[in-house]
Amino acid sequence: EKILSVKGDSCKKGIEYAEKEIFHPERIVTTTVKISGASLILLPVKTEVSVPKELCFKVIESASKLQVRAPVRMGEVLIRDILKSGVNLVATRSVEKVG
Repeated sequence: EKILSVKGDSCKKGIEYAEKEIFHPERIVTTTVKISGASLILLPVKTEVSVPKELCFKVIESASKLQVRAPVRMGEVLIRDILKSGVNLVATRSVEKVG
């Protein structure tokens, strides 16, 4: 599978991006997970890198089952190799323990 022509492109990266987006789309997933022992009830998280687009909702579903306990540090790995994708789910905010 290959794109045969592109109009209006000004660099080679545009063609590479278009091919990847059409044939192998990926996204960074952002969502929230439950957190206890903190002033917040939800902790923002994301995948460290892009996952195949067809896994996005499965990643969100898997993350929705997770509950973490404070304290949590930004960048801390919360789920290693989520869905055997080779990608980690990490916290995008630090949260201190309360109480």
